[in-house]
Amino acid sequence: MSLYNVYRNNTTNIHMKKIKNIHFVVLAFLGFSIFVSCKKSTPNPVDPTPTTTPTPTATATRDELTKDSIFLYSKELYYWYNSLPTYAAFNPRGYSSNETELYAITQFSKDPSTGRPYEYVSGYAEPKYSFFDYVTTAAKTSALKADVNGTANDYGFSVMYNNTTDLRVKYVYPGSPAAQQGLTRGCKITAVNGRTDLTYNNSNVTFLNDAIFGTNASVTLTFVNLANETKTATVTNATYTVKPILYTGTYTAGTKKVGYIVFNTFTNNATADINAAFANFATQGVTELIVDLRYNGGGYVSTATQIINLAAPAAETGNTMFTYYYNDYLQNLTTAQRSTSILVNQPLLDADGKLQTFTTGVNKKYATYADLDYRSTSADNIEKFAKSGSLNLSRVYFIVGSGTASASELTINSLKPVMDVKLIGTTTYGKPVGFFPIRIDKLDMYIPEFETKNKNGVGGYYSGLTVDKSSSEDLTKAWGDESETLLGYALLYARTGSFVATPAKTASLNATSTVMPSKLSSAEIKSVELSLDQNSFKGMVKMPFKKF
Repeated sequence: MSLYNVYRNNTTNIHMKKIKNIHFVVLAFLGFSIFVSCKKSTPNPVDPTPTTTPTPTATATRDELTKDSIFLYSKELYYWYNSLPTYAAFNPRGYSSNETELYAITQFSKDPSTGRPYEYVSGYAEPKYSFFDYVTTAAKTSALKADVNGTANDYGFSVMYNNTTDLRVKYVYPGSPAAQQGLTRGCKITAVNGRTDLTYNNSNVTFLNDAIFGTNASVTLTFVNLANETKTATVTNATYTVKPILYTGTYTAGTKKVGYIVFNTFTNNATADINAAFANFATQGVTELIVDLRYNGGGYVSTATQIINLAAPAAETGNTMFTYYYNDYLQNLTTAQRSTSILVNQPLLDADGKLQTFTTGVNKKYATYADLDYRSTSADNIEKFAKSGSLNLSRVYFIVGSGTASASELTINSLKPVMDVKLIGTTTYGKPVGFFPIRIDKLDMYIPEFETKNKNGVGGYYSGLTVDKSSSEDLTKAWGDESETLLGYALLYARTGSFVATPAKTASLNATSTVMPSKLSSAEIKSVELSLDQNSFKGMVKMPFKKF
């Protein structure tokens, strides 16, 4: 189901929330909320409601009421809600924009391991996790990418610097406008809209961001393909179906059969293709699997659990896969608190996107998120293994990078306790927290509201998941090329049980053997990926189809 088609009856609902005998005017749309997941330690019990707050005046503008709502929802739902000041101290109407207010909200809670806010990103005045999706305002760029729903409207490719003078295509979606113009992974971009000097610097990164990820109807590229042919093409923005599996293959590594799948986003339209790919691996006798998530920022948790269950041992069926944890206020909601909860304004729709009649619920008319059980002990918040398919794996390798986030990290973290897992590449993004969208007038607000932990109670990877073999990637190679550095290390380990290569083999793993003085630093790579991976959605979407 689309993230958007479930929003029904989107009429502005101005509701009053009573907080310690003070009423607040809060704007909200009636909308369906979806869950998006990950982690943090449980905060200390603190009453989240403001203690001294002036009553908003009846003459408040629509923008002022929206700013009130942003703060009030955060004060109750934010995972680190107890770090926020009172309404009066914060003064939401004093912020120049919704974005500056949201950023301020996210900078109060500190990660004790770093001393920085959990949502701090070096060099950026934007939160690491939280954002707005302007669902009804064309002038605003939507932060939530439609491609996690299996449909996108863009060029269908992304780029990255292999070194400071070498700009490459890093992936192309099959059937996208870029694919139709002959672009593939590894193509060297030599000109964009006539500009030939694409050397890495802030000016060119901004230019590329506008040209490739902006609102232009088309972009003209000159590129050299992997056959060393120079081509010029104009790629026009168009709607296409996203196929997240970019490549599958099977390799012989000594006496083993090793499967390889490049999975780029956890869309909700991939079930059949995933099952077919894993069934083919089983037919080929695959016993070790390489799952390439280097650019995968997440998506639907249902797709993540599908892959987990296809890869996991059959003996784990019925055991805990992972558990959701909400803040202590939500976990301990009383009946009285539920009746005044802001969540009463967020309907819980059924599988068909319709309101569920629930006259005995908090709303007295239909089911809402105020009727859900947020306790970690609730069966609703405990995902269990349910092995599917016939693939019997002894080991899984994950190829990862700084863009590997959320549902990707959940997949890795859930499999780690139950089988041999190896990570190759660079430290992942670090998004162990999740959220469900809250409709406020013309926007959906996404702020962290819960965490997940695997069966061993492990989570909290705010700095990312570390790798077993650290290496940069080689953007000059096609998917499936055994000489591509990261794939090469996985196949090397499958053959030898070690990432240590002989001198001859090391020479073929060019990311570790070739001296590239103009290679970007790890910090520069992270910065560029934040700017040049605008099509990547970093989140984990859970559809809570609870029936009432």
